[in-house]
Amino acid sequence: MPRLFGTDGVRGLANGEILTAELALKVAQAAAIVLGTGRSADARRAAGKRPTAVVARDPRVSGEFLVSAVAAGLASSGVDVLDAGVIPTPATAFLIADIGADFGVMISASHNPAPDNGIKIFARGGTKLPDVVEDRIEAAISQPKWTPTGGDVGRVRRFADAEDRYVVHLIEALPHRLDGIHVVLDTANGAASGTSPEAFVLAGAKVTLIGADPDGLNINDGVGSTHIDNLKRAVLEAGADVGIAHDGDADRCLAVDAEGTEVTGDQIMAILALSLQQRGKLAKDTLVATVMSNLGLHRAMAEHGIEVVQTAVGDRYVLEEINAQGYAIGGEQSGHVILSEHATTGDGALTGLTLLSEMARTGKSLKELASVMQIFPQVLINVRGVDKHAFVGNAAIAAAVAEVEAELGDSGRVLLRPSGTENMIRVMVEAAHDDVAQSYAERLAEVVARELAL
Repeated sequence: MPRLFGTDGVRGLANGEILTAELALKVAQAAAIVLGTGRSADARRAAGKRPTAVVARDPRVSGEFLVSAVAAGLASSGVDVLDAGVIPTPATAFLIADIGADFGVMISASHNPAPDNGIKIFARGGTKLPDVVEDRIEAAISQPKWTPTGGDVGRVRRFADAEDRYVVHLIEALPHRLDGIHVVLDTANGAASGTSPEAFVLAGAKVTLIGADPDGLNINDGVGSTHIDNLKRAVLEAGADVGIAHDGDADRCLAVDAEGTEVTGDQIMAILALSLQQRGKLAKDTLVATVMSNLGLHRAMAEHGIEVVQTAVGDRYVLEEINAQGYAIGGEQSGHVILSEHATTGDGALTGLTLLSEMARTGKSLKELASVMQIFPQVLINVRGVDKHAFVGNAAIAAAVAEVEAELGDSGRVLLRPSGTENMIRVMVEAAHDDVAQSYAERLAEVVARELAL
């Protein structure tokens, strides 16, 4: 049986075969068993209190019944629930830490379309769960549940000032005010449609909004960080200085400069890492990035004496490395950026605010700031219908990769990796020119298809 938890919680078609109200209830009951114990929760019980969890969701219509099922599962297991309503994923993580809750649950499918949804669980302190803890929760689904009665059952209450606490946190984390900057903000008709505009306005920016009218069905629908062309047009039409796009749960941030050119997650990381270095806050002069980050990021950082530590794909692995070594910043091409002084996960609003703060601090345009990094053309080919389990140790593929790497030299990069969920190998090649990257990627894809054919 496949693992229930994927790279970012439990995700699927809401009310489909897997992600049902029944499953949400069971996952919550299992989380109460695994996370509702420990020093903090035990101390609460010793004082005659119950463990506490924060629950929240993005605006998807299915989130209404899923969050109700989660709250029921937790309360029936003796956990007090604070329902924060519709707020971003990073807001949920912040609130867990801010009030000292024992854990929390976010109902969201991030950048996926509206029919999908997901269950993300955070530990005490607002951190994502390691695989081993998720495995314990999955195992606990089939175990006996906690069934308190009377006054020992949990209570479900509204977290009345959840949004206000989060917005205040964002403003307090801001290095520099944004007065005089005109930003077009695309909130993907998602969880940040209320909080992010308020934070940017309070920080001093002039704000033009798109994608900020959620109806439960239009989340990520032609808007947000996965549909950046709309933001490009809006920036040009408004004559704005910059555009910021979130995804549905607002843990991502991509940007557009005044000329309508996209600024990627890698470029944002480069800008913010240099800012931290200049302000004496870049711990160990190190940036954490995944293996998919562009070669241009590595080169730009090396020119400024900044080491780039690589992790597997997934912001959770970036966060694990940040926490293990005490680094200040890390992230992904997709716009997940973790600023560890102020957040325990990727925070699109915090990233956008900090990026505009650097524009204000330096007096430079976003185009000028982004020019610190040259983006190398990157071609990705997904080779489907192959035996991914035979990939490791295949001599012919290894030889083909070595040959291409030798021909590219310092002017490119090769990465082959199996998909975590499909019989597929991802072939990625970076080179100085698009046609060169395309040619090498196709060459390697042919070898993979031939060698691993089912």
